[in-house]
Amino acid sequence: MVFRRKIYDRLLSWKKERQGKTALLIEGAGRVGKSTIVEEFARKEYRSYILIDFSLVSSQVTDLFDDLTNLDFLFLGLQAIFQVDLHERESLIIFDEVEFCPRARQAIKALVKDHRYDYIETGSFVSIRKNVRDILIPSEEERIRMYPMDFEEFSLAVNGNDCSMLRKFYDLKVALGLAHRNVMREFQLYMLVGGMPQAVQEYLDSNNFRMVDEVKREIIRLYESDLNRIDPSGSISRLYDQIPAQLSGKKTRYQISSVLPTRRASDP
Repeated sequence: MVFRRKIYDRLLSWKKERQGKTALLIEGAGRVGKSTIVEEFARKEYRSYILIDFSLVSSQVTDLFDDLTNLDFLFLGLQAIFQVDLHERESLIIFDEVEFCPRARQAIKALVKDHRYDYIETGSFVSIRKNVRDILIPSEEERIRMYPMDFEEFSLAVNGNDCSMLRKFYDLKVALGLAHRNVMREFQLYMLVGGMPQAVQEYLDSNNFRMVDEVKREIIRLYESDLNRIDPSGSISRLYDQIPAQLSGKKTRYQISSVLPTRRASDP
């Protein structure tokens, strides 16, 4: 199931207002639904699209971005590999997990200038900043952030409630009255399940909090794996693992020295 996400409206606005004059980079943590919503957007709003997942593709694809002097060759290569016909001003090319191919991100400048197709990139907060040391960041790139599902998105996914009535009560500054208990029960459910789309889907499929918890633990393991890949020393992973302990204390800020005795917040 593809959940309705608010960011979809921002994608529509970008397409209508920019008309291919910029590419769009969607940053966000892993598993918040970036790839899913972008592909859904491409499927509904374009005549055709190509999704390039740079975490999976072979060098046959990434090598196409080594030479941008002949964009016709690049587009022909992509169409041949992915078996998709591209149509001028009616097709979208998605650079998914673009941090795995910095050359493709740098190519955005030339691709946007060419103006044949639209481009959306997706990437994680941490990795996309790490893999830019040797490339020129294109000024033709707009950035927006995507987060896990908020309460309104969760409510819409779980019971079809778009919270419009709740918003009216809020705008009028009127108490919910008898509806308060039901709203709080749903909010407590949101706090238990969380806003990660995979966890929400598991709740809908199984109605089993143990299974939902396992999905969330697997996401955390993936985050830890990514952090270890970025920082083999394990320092970032230790800081990440201690977030719950830091939040449960009475400290007003994260004390790095309590986790890494030789480090301070001011250290680079």
